[in-house]
Amino acid sequence: MSRLGPLFNTLRAENRRAVVPYLVAGDPDEALTVPLMHSLVEAGADIIEVGVPFSDPMSEGPTIQKGHERALEGGTSLLSTLALVKQFRETNTETPLVLMGYANPLERKGYAAVADACAEAGIDGLITVDLPPEEVAAMNAELQRQNIDNIFLISPTTSDERVATITAQASGFIYYVALKGVTGAGHLDTDAVEAHLATIRQHTNLPVAVGFGIKDADTAATVAGCADAVVVGSALVDLVANDLSSGGSHTSAISGAHSLISSIRNGVNLATSN
Repeated sequence: MSRLGPLFNTLRAENRRAVVPYLVAGDPDEALTVPLMHSLVEAGADIIEVGVPFSDPMSEGPTIQKGHERALEGGTSLLSTLALVKQFRETNTETPLVLMGYANPLERKGYAAVADACAEAGIDGLITVDLPPEEVAAMNAELQRQNIDNIFLISPTTSDERVATITAQASGFIYYVALKGVTGAGHLDTDAVEAHLATIRQHTNLPVAVGFGIKDADTAATVAGCADAVVVGSALVDLVANDLSSGGSHTSAISGAHSLISSIRNGVNLATSN
């Protein structure tokens, strides 16, 4: 069993929701990644989602696409991402880590080698954005061999039949994409999110995390009313990038990220305290 199951069991027993920040490994350079991860945990993150830089991140909006570009320019790869994760694990063996990436680098390395490398680094779950459930059997076998969860995305346009297909293959949690389109886009319709989550829960008992469109404490608190976890991606990536591009240091960027996640943590806690 990965760290995800016990974490969600604890949160459920305490009526709390997980806060899940997303960052791109190596954005803008690898020296920032591990200190930023530790600071996010200190700010109240329960899980960290680590993006593997990729040349064609099709599901990402402009903010995260630029993060991928910066990381690739700095030379960050799947292997160096896992090296950063391993470095984080030297002093944090408790926080669940989810790797989010695209199929091409994983297929090139081979699913067995990927599962082994992820396990050695300390990864708990894997999200492969562009690998459909119909083609996941080989990867699932290797991930299950290493007790790594295979996490799938479900969108507002996913049919009820396909939700059943996806949830049958998934473990760890379900990642519900709250907006149509790419990350960082659109307006969050929390009534629609709640309705879709009810549909998903007809097919699975897995926790459901909601991402895309969560930007601050208010949006996170609203979503926490119906979700098991809230994912913060574009807002965090944008904050760090803007700080550094305006002359800030790693220290100031990390401080700003800590403040954002701390605010979201407090908002989520207040929303679920009754």
